[in-house]
Amino acid sequence: MKMKNRVQDFAKYVSLNVMGMIGLSCYILADTFFVSKGLGTDGLTALNLAIPIYSFIHGSGLMIGMGGGTRYSIQKSQKDSAAANRTFTHALYLAAVFAVFFVAVGLLFAGDIVWIFGARENVFNMSRTYLRVILSFAPAFLLNNVLLCFVRNDGAPQLSMAAMIGGSLSNVVLDWVFIFPCGMGIFGAAFATGLAPIISMLILSPHFIRKHNKFHPVKCRPQARQAGWILSSGVPSLVTEVSSGVVMIVFNSIIMNLNGNVGVAAYGVIANLSLVIIAIYTGIAQGIQPLMSRSFGLKDYDAIRAFLRYAILTMAGFSICIYMIVFFGASPITSIFNSEHDAMLQAIAMDGLRLYFIACPFAGFNIILSIYFTSTQRPLPAHIISLLRGFIVIIPMAFLLSVVAQIHGVWCAFPATEFVVAVIGLLLFRRYSTGDSR
Repeated sequence: MKMKNRVQDFAKYVSLNVMGMIGLSCYILADTFFVSKGLGTDGLTALNLAIPIYSFIHGSGLMIGMGGGTRYSIQKSQKDSAAANRTFTHALYLAAVFAVFFVAVGLLFAGDIVWIFGARENVFNMSRTYLRVILSFAPAFLLNNVLLCFVRNDGAPQLSMAAMIGGSLSNVVLDWVFIFPCGMGIFGAAFATGLAPIISMLILSPHFIRKHNKFHPVKCRPQARQAGWILSSGVPSLVTEVSSGVVMIVFNSIIMNLNGNVGVAAYGVIANLSLVIIAIYTGIAQGIQPLMSRSFGLKDYDAIRAFLRYAILTMAGFSICIYMIVFFGASPITSIFNSEHDAMLQAIAMDGLRLYFIACPFAGFNIILSIYFTSTQRPLPAHIISLLRGFIVIIPMAFLLSVVAQIHGVWCAFPATEFVVAVIGLLLFRRYSTGDSR
């Protein structure tokens, strides 16, 4: 019976979170599709240059939400309501600080940032506009991510999923409305994306209006220790998201030198599809986080190991299916975003899809393992895994392989990195997982 209940809990939380994360990742995918149709290669290049900053905003929200949600779930399982509410309050404090920072950056430095990223002439103007609007909506993105994580850990994964999908679908609809009937161009794409988290929070609101929430803000002074706990637990989630932005920046720079704007546009297709695929693995990881944190609070280590096993098996099944679709569907997938039927873009993107996504099982394993460590209050190995795959290994790997094999080397940098980190992750697991038996 215990095993049956675990499987049911796993299936419920993971399925809902995978669907929700896929929906959430479609924010940018919808922008990519409609911008490519409405604004062509220059629009696609402009969008791809600005997207990394969105990853920083989204990652910061997840860091606060996942870190706070993990501590909240453990405290809730231990019946410590006062501590749980203080955790939520500090999550709101942190979201406010990050929101002020991002809005200020958007108002003051949007043009400088896209110039540094390589935007010039018409591409510069479109990238600056997109980035400035996205950064202006940073408070909504951050608060939405915090509330999604806390509502999920509050026993309402269905509502969290509905909010993520609802926000994403609204973005798709508004993208079309603002770009085509309204003729608002790149501003319309950014504005639609910015409105999506607001709609998501409106969908979450019944949880609070009907007073189903077991958490609420309380009057307390900001404490560095509390904030540190939240950030420490959430850093791997930040790095997972931010690393995609950092990788895009590095890859854009390398590819711009190798193949110019067409190469960057081709990479835009790969990078945006990657956001969706990584979202699947993040959904699995976020799905097991409340279950693992609850089990950890109850000292049920058998359950922790069971949820980890289920997650890895599920990830492996998804990885096989994903790579088969990408390998055999590379041509039609690229054609969807190649509105100008550019033969060079088509060829570069097809080769890239087939090489880049060899990384699928290794990336999925690394993301799940990182969340396993944070959910059981072992932040150090989680930080190591996240930093290795996000910065330390992939950046030099990209530069090295691009010299050796040009554009094909760039595509191979991602799977090579994830493989190396997966091996290191296994070693970390052997060392740190023994604590479950305490």
